Amino acid sequence: MTPKQPKAPTPAATRDVKAKKPKLVRDSFTIPKDEYAVIETLKQRSAALAQPVKKSELLRAGLKVLAAMSDAALRSAVQAVPSIKTGRPKADAAPATPVPATKTTTKATRK
Repeated sequence: MTPKQPKAPTPAATRDVKAKKPKLVRDSFTIPKDEYAVIETLKQRSAALAQPVKKSELLRAGLKVLAAMSDAALRSAVQAVPSIKTGRPKADAAPATPVPATKTTTKATRK
């Protein structure tokens, strides 16, 4: 008798071995307009370097740079950023009190 040859892995078995994608998290934050404009400038610079980038990719790249800094450099970078009030900004042109809508009705009068 000849010994049995091991079977080659099936395509379904190799699919199970693939690395799982990292779980994504959605978040929102408040940022001053002038700093937000820097994001657009960096996107344009990146596109000019033949490396188009999304806003989230820029922010993630910035996190990698911050994480690679020494503690002293990180402290200096964080101290250079002014603290801002958190939460949603109030609308500047919004009226303080809502104006009630006037109801106009047209009734046919019977005689």
